[in-house]
Amino acid sequence: MYDLHAHTNYSDGAFLRWMVEAAADAGLDGIGFADHCNVSPEAGARRYRRALGFNLDLTYERRRTAIEEVRAETEVDVFDAVEMDYDPNHEAVIADFLDEAGFDYAVGSVHELDGANVHARSHFADKPDDELRALVDRYFEKLVALIDSELFAVAAHPDLIERNPHLRGFGTEDHYGAVADALRESRTVPEINAGRLLDDYGEFHPAPAFLDRLVDAGVRVTVGTDSHEPDEIAPRLREIEAELDRRGLDPVGIEGLVDGD
Repeated sequence: MYDLHAHTNYSDGAFLRWMVEAAADAGLDGIGFADHCNVSPEAGARRYRRALGFNLDLTYERRRTAIEEVRAETEVDVFDAVEMDYDPNHEAVIADFLDEAGFDYAVGSVHELDGANVHARSHFADKPDDELRALVDRYFEKLVALIDSELFAVAAHPDLIERNPHLRGFGTEDHYGAVADALRESRTVPEINAGRLLDDYGEFHPAPAFLDRLVDAGVRVTVGTDSHEPDEIAPRLREIEAELDRRGLDPVGIEGLVDGD
């Protein structure tokens, strides 16, 4: 079992070495560190990066050295990955950076709607339903564009909007079908993401109806605990393993992602 979406202190997670130790304790064969990265040239994005310290575009070589050092001390495979914020308006900049950086694989995420992170509840709290529906339409349009771009091995938490109660419930079968159609034609694989399974949201991404649609369409999945702390890895992994067993799914491993098989 590989966890291909976890974070370290090179974005908003715990020390890299602690995360590797926890992966070994959880019985993982491999862990991929996909720290947050945003290369948008917009002023707002630059302020966001400075405020949160998401500077992997500046520190990835330093992190790569740390990964190489820890690989020599563990039997767990450790992968040098990235979780890249995707916006179709900045696709060329993203492509250039990914080509330059040469990560083991790239995870793509849509985090921004209406100039705000989708987690920002206050930004969406007072919007009328018709505006929220339009924003969710835009979210799924961006997600399909991310898949069509062929820049990413993994599409992260493909219904991230469900984490925000003001955006929750606006995803439709048409949205899910459009994503499934795009994934069938792409090398990009969606993940079963447990990042909010054990807290107030309480579901995997994709949510059950969305995952049903993907499975029915023959779309394969990979695994991401989306852990930021060592003690999150094992309990999230157990829940993912149970869900895979329940559905009879065999996740795509690292070879399938890198080779595009």
